[in-house]
Amino acid sequence: MTAPAILIPDELKPRDGRFGSGPTKVRPEALQSLARVGDELLGTSHRKPTVRREVARLQEGLSELFSLPDGYEVLIAVGGATAFWDMAAFGLVRQRSLHYVFGEFSGKFAGSTAAAPWLDEPVTVDSQPGTRPDLVATPDGVDVQALTHNETSTGVAMDLRRPEGDALVLVDATSGAGGLPVDVSQTDVYYFSLQKGFASEGGLVCALLSPTAVDRIEELAASDRYIPPFLSLRTALENSRKNQTYNTPSVSAVFLAAEQTHWMLQQGGLAWAVSSCAAKGQAIYGWAEKSQYAEPFVTDPAARSNVVATIDLDDTVDADTLDEVLRANGILDTDAYRKLGRNQLRVGLFPAVDLADVEAYTACVDHVVDRLTR
Repeated sequence: MTAPAILIPDELKPRDGRFGSGPTKVRPEALQSLARVGDELLGTSHRKPTVRREVARLQEGLSELFSLPDGYEVLIAVGGATAFWDMAAFGLVRQRSLHYVFGEFSGKFAGSTAAAPWLDEPVTVDSQPGTRPDLVATPDGVDVQALTHNETSTGVAMDLRRPEGDALVLVDATSGAGGLPVDVSQTDVYYFSLQKGFASEGGLVCALLSPTAVDRIEELAASDRYIPPFLSLRTALENSRKNQTYNTPSVSAVFLAAEQTHWMLQQGGLAWAVSSCAAKGQAIYGWAEKSQYAEPFVTDPAARSNVVATIDLDDTVDADTLDEVLRANGILDTDAYRKLGRNQLRVGLFPAVDLADVEAYTACVDHVVDRLTR
């Protein structure tokens, strides 16, 4: 179906129309910086000083941004968070894991451990999409608790604290890192891809490892368990300590993530980023609550994400048509998560996105809906 030809006046439009939930907006200034150094950086060996300096710059920036406790290390590996689930199944779960499942992505790691024939069937604590489960004490036999900081598919954020017990605490922070509050000491592995809050490209994963997590990696690597070299966390850690990756990385992704991290530090660090995202969350949820045709999908305000906002539309407005009109006007990627199947907008509010652009986005939605429903 062809969307109606509705023109949004330029004065209503955001300066930058990218609101995707991943990949997300890359700041133009970061792209300009990459263009300035590209000739000496891209197309060169990732094991030589020019690229290793960029890896070190990213590692040092993340250490400062997250105020890493003594003994924590920054691991960088190829493959993204999806590959990290398999890395963890091989190299962090000793026998059985517990997973909090409240959407598409929080369930994927549970799927990886359930499929691993050397592990016991995982425990899951489930809640319906749009809600979040409560943390539970570690059951007997469980040696990993797997949390998700932000469920990208539904726009639900989790408060992070260490559950009772001595299990390793692994947190998938792919869409939460850099935009939601965290005390890394409450986690043993806080891992994330770079194409969301760090305004870069996909294909890499960063993991902030506690000394206890490092001990577990060494324990399982020294066991008789077969671990493919590509998925070996010990190999990834050994390379990270040399400011490099085991496999060839996307050097532009490393550079852009380092640029974003140091830009965030210049703005005021994680406290600034969290406050900035909270202001954008307040803007879009406040707009939806006042709207005649929209409302926040997540009914509990405390569970609403400030990095990925999900807004339900009533039956008078078709979200797909609305998104087509917005896209024709240069306002991009606010489609609902496909498997959730709701008449919904999903809007990225990551640190690189400007508050004024979020406010302009809501004005543009109102403008289009007014014309679609006349």
